[in-house]
Amino acid sequence: MTRETLGLLLGFLGVVIFGATLPATRAAVADLAPWFVTHGRASAAGCIALVVLLVLRRALPSRDLWRDLAIASICLVIGFPGFIGLAMQSVPASHGGVVLGILPLATALFGALFTGERPSTAYWICGIVGALLVVGFAIRDADMTLTLGDIYLFLAVLVSSLGYVFSARLARHMPGWEVISWAVVIALPVTLPMTFWLQPADWSVVRPSAWIGFAYVAVMSQYVGFFAWNAGLAMGGVARVSQVQLLQTFVTLLVAAAFLGETIDLVTLLFAIAVVGIVLAGRWAPIKMATQASKI
Repeated sequence: MTRETLGLLLGFLGVVIFGATLPATRAAVADLAPWFVTHGRASAAGCIALVVLLVLRRALPSRDLWRDLAIASICLVIGFPGFIGLAMQSVPASHGGVVLGILPLATALFGALFTGERPSTAYWICGIVGALLVVGFAIRDADMTLTLGDIYLFLAVLVSSLGYVFSARLARHMPGWEVISWAVVIALPVTLPMTFWLQPADWSVVRPSAWIGFAYVAVMSQYVGFFAWNAGLAMGGVARVSQVQLLQTFVTLLVAAAFLGETIDLVTLLFAIAVVGIVLAGRWAPIKMATQASKI
């Protein structure tokens, strides 16, 4: 198995975990405020990560890595969860799953800017076609208009893709699991007080389904999923592995249908299939990789 293939497999494992994020978030924000879910999931993950780092006696990252850690933390710990929490108040998880299909193009763009990767023209054509499909789906699904929920989803794409790229850069200097561990830990001085401040006034009215969704995004989406995802990006390359994330659409559709009872119509399925077809085409497009070695 080549290093790139292993990176793709790890990336796919992360995608499977992340695929349930939108349905779980939608279940959580049905009874909990979006910003409570954002800070609560981050503080829960941060406490777990702090214990892990202390037990394993990991040294503090070197000073030159703290800027990248701060950017990754702001994007992935606060920005992305906050925007999808707001979006899930007004749009179905299945809709959001297709819109987030634009993530690979945005990730590749930031990857080209910050990691030295140089995707080929064929890769960019595949990415742009995929992005146009996603935008077309969003407009079609909202009666030819862009809703506020769609705007939140596009903002989530921007901050998430930027966070992925800086996580991948950090994963060249430390294990992928350690990157997300430090990202959630350094956010604790903000997320922990905000969690207590934003907590529900009456916990008894929060249904179990909301707490299950909250627990999933706190443990799996905010922490465990990044173990595989960061390592995959570092090993297989940002542009190449980020394409696998388009498969996340199908995972989200399946979970939304199975656990939220959302109806997946034929047009939605066709759009998803078309986007995945673009992934398969982009899989073979040449990408000039960055020369610096990566670590799992």
